[in-house]
Amino acid sequence: MEGAGYRVVFEKGGVYLHTSAKKHQDPDSLIAGVIRVVEKDNDVLLHWAPIEEAGDSSQIFFSKKDTSGGDSCTSEEEPTFDPGYEPDWAVISTVRPRPRHSEPTRGAEPSSPRGSWAFSVSLGELRSIRRSKPGLSWAYLVLVTQSGGSLPALHFHRGGTRALLRVLSRYLLLASSPQDSRLYLVFPHDSSALSSSFHHLQLFDQDSSNVVSRFLQDPYSTTFSSFSRVTNFFRGALQPHLEGASPDLPPAPDDEPEPGFEVISCVELGPRPAVERAPPVTEEEWTGHVGPEGRLQRVPELKARIFSGGLSPSLRREAWKFLLGYLSWEGSTEEHKAHVRKKTDEYFRMKLQWKSVSPEQERRNSLLHGYRSLIERDVSRTDRTNKFYEGPENPGLGLLNDILLTYCMYHFDLGYVQGMSDLLSPILYVVQNEVDAFWCFCGFMERVHGNFEESQETMKRQLGQLLLLLRVLDPPLCDFLDSQDSGSLCFCFRWLLIWFKREFPFPDVLRLWEVLWTGLPGPNLHLLVACAILDMERDTLMLSGFGSNEILKHINELTMKLSVEDVLTRAEALYRQLTACRELPHNVQEVLGLAPPAEPQSPSPPASPLPLSPTRAPPAPLPTADTATATQPDSSLEILPEEEDDEEGVDS
Repeated sequence: MEGAGYRVVFEKGGVYLHTSAKKHQDPDSLIAGVIRVVEKDNDVLLHWAPIEEAGDSSQIFFSKKDTSGGDSCTSEEEPTFDPGYEPDWAVISTVRPRPRHSEPTRGAEPSSPRGSWAFSVSLGELRSIRRSKPGLSWAYLVLVTQSGGSLPALHFHRGGTRALLRVLSRYLLLASSPQDSRLYLVFPHDSSALSSSFHHLQLFDQDSSNVVSRFLQDPYSTTFSSFSRVTNFFRGALQPHLEGASPDLPPAPDDEPEPGFEVISCVELGPRPAVERAPPVTEEEWTGHVGPEGRLQRVPELKARIFSGGLSPSLRREAWKFLLGYLSWEGSTEEHKAHVRKKTDEYFRMKLQWKSVSPEQERRNSLLHGYRSLIERDVSRTDRTNKFYEGPENPGLGLLNDILLTYCMYHFDLGYVQGMSDLLSPILYVVQNEVDAFWCFCGFMERVHGNFEESQETMKRQLGQLLLLLRVLDPPLCDFLDSQDSGSLCFCFRWLLIWFKREFPFPDVLRLWEVLWTGLPGPNLHLLVACAILDMERDTLMLSGFGSNEILKHINELTMKLSVEDVLTRAEALYRQLTACRELPHNVQEVLGLAPPAEPQSPSPPASPLPLSPTRAPPAPLPTADTATATQPDSSLEILPEEEDDEEGVDS
């Protein structure tokens, strides 16, 4: 069903409320209804209504790409079973609950006795979901809200609990409790609940610059000492919710608790595709994209080629200026010359600001003096084994120093933080011009400046996103890392902070960065690069009996031993494997750039149970030279029929 501003994304009939706590339900105590997930007004609602006010179910539809398989959500009706005995908390109270945010739909009388049971709740109000024990005649779900109250238990007489959970996982993060395997804790897809656990980590309570410095100098001992008391990332995020989760639900002593948390995205990934990298873009190929007046043509195709093969070394000096936003892809040769003249004047005006400060003035400017001291110290040990920077009186070191001090004038709020010299060094090495290097560096910092902010919110978010991707790609590896107190993945901190600058040989860093700068196939390819490295090392980590100490040591010793082409090949294969999944959770789609970020949910849901227009786009194909010029995928939501798994011998 769809209309102005709404859409039904899931519907299941044969969902009953049991209004009596008796061992055997009489017909009058069973209320048949329809459960729906609807999108409306920037919110997603779970709506149940008895059949007399559920509307004409024949009007509810799903858009299908392929109808040959039929709609599994409308399975044949199974015989009604005697529910048998269930615990008292699995049936609703004989005192009718107050209707929640619901309105009668067509054909319903507001005064209908059964109509008063209808309810609608925003998914953002959910706190936990409990599933029934195995062996019952049919499965049920009990939903608990943030206020601690329970909604009426939903009994699925014709199956469908697993299909519903699969749909809910597109909008929510569902994690099973280690104390009760049937209790799922609910978190929003913005991953804030996960990233918030970093606030409890001692590392991020320290001074930001000190943290960065220690991670860059000795990531092994820094990670081990700072996180020795952290049991695992998920537990830190979820523990406050566990302590108060579902107080009105009794424990399940008959169930064996499962160790760890399992994000139940219901994701079944297909086989990982084979990927072959292309040769680098040559000068001749680049020239073929230069049109009249020096304007580049077929830019998406050119970016796709850079993504798949990188650049020939002789092209980097020119091409990096485009990749880093210093020069416009659409500009002509004359426009570029005028832009460079303007930016040159701007650069030297900023440089003069600190150059004209006298020693007497600097003694009374502790901030500038601190930046100068830190920059001089870092520059003196940046890439000194590279011939471009070796030797005591190397002019390249002076350029690094001047550019970084000028950046402090350009970005007063951020200034200089250790690690920035690592990002500037390859740029200056390639473009070999002070002004060009400065503006290219500014373009790079536009992408990663959040990594160096004092709050470290960007780093926390990225580590949370990395964990989310790894949890979908390789749950056993995540469980192993959790079991060894390494589930926070904070040994990846330096990887993300300076984009693997110290993990690969210098020439490989150049290739890696130019591929990442294309922005293809999505905004967070660097996270998939991290996943690829962990995927390459998974057998060593899991089969060697490593504890947390050995894991950190092994990761640290990977420095300079990785092949960038192998890592990029695997990262692209992981991306294709993820995007081929039709049931990829919405938060994973957000990380991969396949869907816009979810809108903040309003405190109280709209009164109407009608759905809304979708905001999610289907996964986009991987860009290639042939498809890079294609239009963006249609943003309209296309719901495929969900396959109903057998559940405890009842769900169909």
